[in-house]
Amino acid sequence: MHHLPAAEAARALGTDPARGLEDPEAAARLARVGPNRLPAPARPGALRRLGAQFRDPLVLVLIIAAAVTALLGEWVDTGVILGVVVVNAIVGFLQEAKAERALEALQAMTATDAVVVRAGRRLQVPAETLVPGDLARLEPGDRVPADLRLVVVRDLQVDESALTGESVPVAKREAPLPEETPVADRVNTAHAGTLVTAGAALGVVTATGAATEVGRIQRLMGEAVQLATPLTRRIAHFSKVVSAVVVGLAALTFVLGLARGEAPADMFVAAVALAVGAIPEGLPAAVTITLAIGVSRMARRRAIVRRLPAVETLGSTTVICTDKTGTLTENRMRVQVVVAGGRESDPGAGVVAVAARAGGLAAGGLCCVARLGADGSGVGDPTEVALVA
Repeated sequence: MHHLPAAEAARALGTDPARGLEDPEAAARLARVGPNRLPAPARPGALRRLGAQFRDPLVLVLIIAAAVTALLGEWVDTGVILGVVVVNAIVGFLQEAKAERALEALQAMTATDAVVVRAGRRLQVPAETLVPGDLARLEPGDRVPADLRLVVVRDLQVDESALTGESVPVAKREAPLPEETPVADRVNTAHAGTLVTAGAALGVVTATGAATEVGRIQRLMGEAVQLATPLTRRIAHFSKVVSAVVVGLAALTFVLGLARGEAPADMFVAAVALAVGAIPEGLPAAVTITLAIGVSRMARRRAIVRRLPAVETLGSTTVICTDKTGTLTENRMRVQVVVAGGRESDPGAGVVAVAARAGGLAAGGLCCVARLGADGSGVGDPTEVALVA
């Protein structure tokens, strides 16, 4: 829709650029296209997550060793080995389940509302009820609820870093663009998940849910291959080496015993005992508990780690490269001097006094659309945020 004039784009989507959709039509489209939310990624159930804890190569070796000791009647060894395996599985399962619950809570917190024009009325509705053809209003601090073709723009600037990586807010306009214009250069559109930093606009919804650009990114992420971490690769290699060495030594022990004239049954028991004794059954539990401690420490720092081995990857990081142009700042402005009514204030307490006496505070407040959050953080143009503060 970016290559069409704004009015034509609205007509192509079957909506009135002034009144928006009628309520019955909006309800019918919602039933047809579904809610405006990204599809939840396929997550394994509790049983599958628990079963995944037993797929570690070293754990598989321990399970085999437990089976062999059970066949030989060595119930104490069998109980110890199975106890280690079960503790390892429970710790890993509980930590990953906790991370899953935290992610679900975060997703519930990110649910937002949107301001739309329907049947000529301005309404505030849940963002997930938006449909293609809806007219959505944007103001500073709003998170764009869906992909929009802008039809009316007033000094709109949008932070698109989440989508394109561009750190500077992008100035928007409603004029049509060439059809081959790439997504990052479509200044007459606004995309779901980006943040309005200044200005205001009215846009017609072109895509919702999985059909948005951020939905396309989610699909691409779902196709990504999960790579093994350095720790899991080393443990897998260690498990193979240990298994080969243990089996080799057990077989050598069995053969040498037969050569010395020992009974085959006795040598088989001795070989199995050697194999079980050589397997480091405490290693999986030690590794899992160590990673769980790392996950807990990250959680106290408000970082959610979904998979235990990821903690080891973070711990292996020695260099972090960042792209920052210019100087490091707090990314906020502060009023230092006010010149109003022919008087210049001194930095500090005089700023408010001079501005108030000359009517500067009233004038500045009336022309600002920025606002301060409950925590003192500002939303809107940095200059206006400084004036409001």
